[in-house]
Amino acid sequence: MSRRLHQAALATALLGAVALPAGAAERDWVATWQASPQPLWAADFPFPTQTPFNLWRQTVRQVARVSLGGETVRVELSNAYGREPLQIGAAHLALAGDGAAIVPGSDRELRFGGQRAVTIPPGAPVLSDPVALNVPDLARLSVSLYLPQPTAPSTFHWEGLQSAWLAAGERTADAALDDATALPVRLFVSGIQVRRADAAGAVVALGDSITDGAASTPGSDRRWPDQLATRLAAQRVAVLNAGISGGRVLRDRMGSNALARLDRDVLAQPGVRTLVLLIGINDISWYATPFAPDDAPVSAQELIAGYRQLLQRAQARGLRVIGATLTPFEGALPDTPIRGYYSADKERVRQQVNAWIRDGNGFDAIIDFDALLRDPAHPTRMLPAFDSGDHLHPGDAGYAAMAEAAARVLGDNANAYPAAASPR
Repeated sequence: MSRRLHQAALATALLGAVALPAGAAERDWVATWQASPQPLWAADFPFPTQTPFNLWRQTVRQVARVSLGGETVRVELSNAYGREPLQIGAAHLALAGDGAAIVPGSDRELRFGGQRAVTIPPGAPVLSDPVALNVPDLARLSVSLYLPQPTAPSTFHWEGLQSAWLAAGERTADAALDDATALPVRLFVSGIQVRRADAAGAVVALGDSITDGAASTPGSDRRWPDQLATRLAAQRVAVLNAGISGGRVLRDRMGSNALARLDRDVLAQPGVRTLVLLIGINDISWYATPFAPDDAPVSAQELIAGYRQLLQRAQARGLRVIGATLTPFEGALPDTPIRGYYSADKERVRQQVNAWIRDGNGFDAIIDFDALLRDPAHPTRMLPAFDSGDHLHPGDAGYAAMAEAAARVLGDNANAYPAAASPR
């Protein structure tokens, strides 16, 4: 069908002359933003959770920049790691203003099965009812939740890189929260979806802290998936960030392993067509460090076996899978208590894994982030211009270069999934 005929058919359907096929409206939903849920970790872990001990009769307001916009929106909340039911007394959605403020006139009450409050069982997510709100591409949305009962923040996302705001009382509809306290984490909000009939689909980046955007400028949406979303919005392609700082392919700690969370964070997301896989450096490097002092080392063969499982499971669901090489990390985390993160043995494993990725091995395309970010004069280190300074995470410029490389591999039409040559 030509584009003009398609638009005419759509307009006729909207006018009511032609009935939509059963389920057509549901198929129009596409995920446009994501924050992968994580469990709270024990106090013996090197990083603090940065969360309150508990929330009670308080409102938490969180800001999320979507990729694709739409005129109908719904929000996903998660109690994935809660041991008790999660009670939400009220929830509101609005266009975000400055700080904790919202744009006047944009506030919408969220309902759940027509009800203002919702109780989310342990381990479960819940979707709000759809609300009408004109959301432009790349807009910033504000989600406000009221917690009427003592609530442990058992399900959160650690690397928020965007302030959440905590205020006393039921304040979900307030235009401003001038007395709110800033929090650096995300709580309970795990996804935003829009109804978008012309969406070309979504790309999910499954990764660790480099995908999660560690060391990028907070509040500026400079993670590489954010910057990829900016490049692909005009092509009607959503970009979802399924990065978890500390994430690993084979083991848990700061979050569930990638094999365990593939279904939730990738396959269950509406509209997903492509998976970009950039994860594994923590599997290699955490051995013999304070992050995982009791773990055995991970071999290249073990990590590759995990990749094969992710690749096969995603392709079995019809997704195109793009493999990304692991980035340089010699000298990582200097001037910190984290010792032993890099070693020659760990570097050999990284090189073996990267060689396997570059050989294709079933991937539909390859992004050679290693070749992009490494210093030609010292290839086991990151190029200083791209280095945030910790020799592990890129800075804003490095993330911009990664987004540009990913956009090239995805091609002029990200829905076509060309098996383009990797940038080397």
